[in-house]
Amino acid sequence: MSTTPRATEADIALLLEGTYPFVSGGVSSWTHQIIQAHPELRFALVFLGSRRTDYTEMRYTLPPNVVHLETHFLHDDTCTRAAPPRPRPGNAAAFADIDALHHAFRHGTTVAPATVHAACAHLKPGGALPEADFHHAEAAWQRITEHYRQHCADPSFVDYFWSVRIMHRPLWQLARIADQLIPARAYHSISTGYAGFLGALLTHATGRPLILTEHGIYTKERKIDLFQSEWISDNRNAFQRDPTELSYFRQLWIRFFEWMGRLSYDAAGPIISLYEANRARQIADGAPAARTQVIPNGVALDRLAPLRTQRRTDGPPVLCLIGRVVPIKDVKNFIRAMRSVRTRLPEAVGWIAGPLDEDPTYVAECRNLIDSLGLGEAVRLLGMQRIDALLPKVRLVVLSSISEALPLVVLEAFAAGVPCVSTDVGACRELIEGQDAADRALGHAGAVVGIANPQALADAALDLLASPARWQAASEAGVRRVEARYSDALMFQRYRAVYDAALSPTLAKEPQA
Repeated sequence: MSTTPRATEADIALLLEGTYPFVSGGVSSWTHQIIQAHPELRFALVFLGSRRTDYTEMRYTLPPNVVHLETHFLHDDTCTRAAPPRPRPGNAAAFADIDALHHAFRHGTTVAPATVHAACAHLKPGGALPEADFHHAEAAWQRITEHYRQHCADPSFVDYFWSVRIMHRPLWQLARIADQLIPARAYHSISTGYAGFLGALLTHATGRPLILTEHGIYTKERKIDLFQSEWISDNRNAFQRDPTELSYFRQLWIRFFEWMGRLSYDAAGPIISLYEANRARQIADGAPAARTQVIPNGVALDRLAPLRTQRRTDGPPVLCLIGRVVPIKDVKNFIRAMRSVRTRLPEAVGWIAGPLDEDPTYVAECRNLIDSLGLGEAVRLLGMQRIDALLPKVRLVVLSSISEALPLVVLEAFAAGVPCVSTDVGACRELIEGQDAADRALGHAGAVVGIANPQALADAALDLLASPARWQAASEAGVRRVEARYSDALMFQRYRAVYDAALSPTLAKEPQA
């Protein structure tokens, strides 16, 4: 852990998993916006990362109203053993509370608030379930072996044992973080997962309110990651394995993140999503409907609107993917689409603007694909770029992702008068085509195509580029839509109301005993 304290207390503690201020991109940009938009509030930042080596330097200069920053790395091997473990029975009541929680979440039954509070209290320093009991108590061994016999569909007990240990170990570190964090009047987690679990621990310990904002649905995104992970074992032989089923250990990790999501939803209010479909997903995943609401992203119109008059009309048409070069953005889909675009429009070029350091292996695969398709200098990886300098040079913004929420880059493109072609993910269809009747009447600001269909992506882009009238209509529709519904001023106004409600003295309550 590293800490940069400047104050002894804060108004809002932001709980950030794998994002701001060490990672560039949509969620981090949004976080930076929110902090700067509320200069009268003091923010504390709690950054949770995987390993220290994954986050080398801060990508943002912290605003002056950030009064505290601490960083924690949940999967660094920091375990030091002062003495050999000693026999210990474990607290039967504490293990029973954890069992009840797991059982309720496994079977989708309602959990009593007292049970949730008790389970959280057991993990904190001095609680009834210390980390040493989880590692070495007889009660822990009994439960692990019992659950293995009852539920595990993989023949390897060793892999099961270590999977359970690895996934649960950060919970005690989070409990220590919650115990030592400087006082805050309210907590704001920008995801469920480990950050949301930390928020649940904090609100149960202090009685202070927890705000939860999900840009994407954390459990859904972790499922995508787990589907692609190669480090998760599947020890079944050819006769035991059903190729249509996920391996048991993937299911185990998915259930674990769903369990933490339920705990986060149980503790939080309000529970904010970026668009209606994600709010429905939150409710389906266990969020109380009455506590959910939608606050869309917004962009700085005053800064971006002047870019419309700076648009270049000379040179080749530029199609630009703006985003991290990682598998979830399906950059390879964009590269393959550019091969088709170039067949019919040889002067077109493709730019990929976004950080290149998150997944070097995937970046290398993208470079190899560019070379193998003979695209050479026609498709370039630019690395991070200033959006203000980039958009006036771009004819179309292209999103080829397999998962998105409400991407800021689409709104920024619209504000600058640039149409967008996107896969049908997240809120992209309602951004491009409109949400309700009044919104749809503004017109289409581009085109939407299916996931992982490079030919459809290319065809949609070519249709817009081939017709100046169609391109101009899409540009004007995007401008109208972003000005009517997605300004940063409107977003800040809505979050100001959320923060005012959370900081109201009437909401503060004593921690539960």
